Amino acid sequence: MPATVKQEEKKVEVFFHILAMFGGLSMFLYGMRLMGDGLKRSSGTAMKAAMAKVTNKPAIGFIFGMLVTCMIQSSTATIVLTVGMVGAGLLNFRQSIGIVLGANVGTAITAQIIRLMDLNTGSNSILSLFKADNLAPMALIIGILLIMFVKKRNSDTTGTIFVGFGILFMGLIYMGDAVGEMGEGLTGMLMAFQGNYFLGFLAGVAVTAVIQSSSAVVGIIQTLASSVGVQFCGVFAVIIGVNIGDCLTTFIVSRIGAKPEQIRTALIHVIYNVFAAMLIIIVLAAGRLFGLIPDDLWNMTLNSGGVANVHGLFRLIPAVVLLPVSGVFANIAEKMVPDKPLNEEDAMIVENIRQLDEHLLMQPGLALSASGKVVDHMCEVAKHNYEAIVDQIYNYEDKRRERIGQREEMLDQMADASNNYLLKISPYITLESDSKNQSLQIKALTTFERIGDLAENCADDIESIRARGVDFSETALAEMRILLNAVGDIMDLTFKAYTEKSSSLAKKVEPLEQVVDEIVAELRTRHIHRMTHNACNVYCNIPFENLISNMERISDKCSDMALGLIAYKQSDLIGHEHEYMVRLHESKDISYAKGIRDNHERYYTPLLKLENIVEQNDK
Repeated sequence: MPATVKQEEKKVEVFFHILAMFGGLSMFLYGMRLMGDGLKRSSGTAMKAAMAKVTNKPAIGFIFGMLVTCMIQSSTATIVLTVGMVGAGLLNFRQSIGIVLGANVGTAITAQIIRLMDLNTGSNSILSLFKADNLAPMALIIGILLIMFVKKRNSDTTGTIFVGFGILFMGLIYMGDAVGEMGEGLTGMLMAFQGNYFLGFLAGVAVTAVIQSSSAVVGIIQTLASSVGVQFCGVFAVIIGVNIGDCLTTFIVSRIGAKPEQIRTALIHVIYNVFAAMLIIIVLAAGRLFGLIPDDLWNMTLNSGGVANVHGLFRLIPAVVLLPVSGVFANIAEKMVPDKPLNEEDAMIVENIRQLDEHLLMQPGLALSASGKVVDHMCEVAKHNYEAIVDQIYNYEDKRRERIGQREEMLDQMADASNNYLLKISPYITLESDSKNQSLQIKALTTFERIGDLAENCADDIESIRARGVDFSETALAEMRILLNAVGDIMDLTFKAYTEKSSSLAKKVEPLEQVVDEIVAELRTRHIHRMTHNACNVYCNIPFENLISNMERISDKCSDMALGLIAYKQSDLIGHEHEYMVRLHESKDISYAKGIRDNHERYYTPLLKLENIVEQNDK
């Protein structure tokens, strides 16, 4: 056979071996993702709750981050989750540092699992069950049985974990077979790194950045080690590069649309890994220079377990050494990513939250005064967001939409901060008046935070209308203006009643709420009529319904807040609020009836006149 034909066949053969190797890698990545998703579903809520309780001690955060990453098999997932919790205010930036360092170590557990490929036992040994060739099919069988035939709670999740585990090992086996066929070429490629450590480092960074999984890249190296053997001097630089490449991809993912504190948390991952890489390089260089690392160790051939151990030590030792000086990393990150200057509204919110001084807890009166300022401010922020929603309906602006989201996040932070503070006051409260004040503030902050959520829902509905390129009809906009005015007035009345602690103002809320309900019912009927007569775009139907429903819910929350304020002033109503409301609706209370008549005249009558104008225009 001519040499050229043999060369062509060799190229085709190599191509198919590479194809098989990447096919195995794809199975490995998919299996790892399946297993991680299953583990996250089975422990996600508990994990988030535990992360929220991490203290300021970096060592506790370190252990917790390591355990979480061991469970979900992804340092990226752990760090992204941590960044999200920092953004939500459940963790502060410095609390997150220990978790980030722990996640770095926890991800090395995958390599320790993969080392089972090296298990070499007789077929009669119980240990043979743990060989990859046997683990993979067993895990797949168990997983499929759980998913298809077991109908118990969480059986699907558990089955998914087993299937992911099985696919992961099948991918490793497939990769191992392909690598074994390309042994000489791959060995030569790794040997090239022995004389050029910088090239090996760059290769580790680049491949990990592309694959976006340090576990997968280390898995490839372990597969090579099991099939053809690798030397320590040929792979240590690659493994260091893998650690850097892993943190770069995580940083890019975590900083998209993030706040400064979140960016700093993601940046800590990069800073730490750079310092860790420098520490490893210095130790290895010094070891070689002073003869502490002999040639036998430097040129030692590693199997899969050896690669796992090197990877684990490269993760663990720097973490233990650098954890005590993690505050230095925090200072560097804070200088690299300074806080954005706050606008006046945000600055006031931050200042109010800072006034929640825990030193005041033993003086409930002073503490309740501090928390009361935050709750009062929530009134203003919620009202500002509602006004922004009204403006969005009639004149949409992207910048205003962004600000609505920012205010909603601020409302959530204010609610969390003041709620936690109010609960901490409880052990020190002895006076009934303080207890009543505490209960009213908790009810108020819950109400205002919920109104903020409903305003955010409205913003989403308005955005969906704009994305479809359609608009509400002029008639619908005119009718909605009446509802928006009524809801704005009931919010003003409720907020004023709360800030002034006025039961007389609070009693004016329910008559207006009843009229708002009637307006919503009328608008719903009219909108259906327009839809059935092709007078309104079909794509406006659901957003319109959502908008008026959210407005009705805002009105309901105002009514609930007003009722709580009335009970605050009339202690005999506490626990009997529902009965009070039923009696009020069934009674012939003069002021209540007058309130409904006045609000009908102010809001419902203009709605009827609007109908007459529309009918005349139609004619």
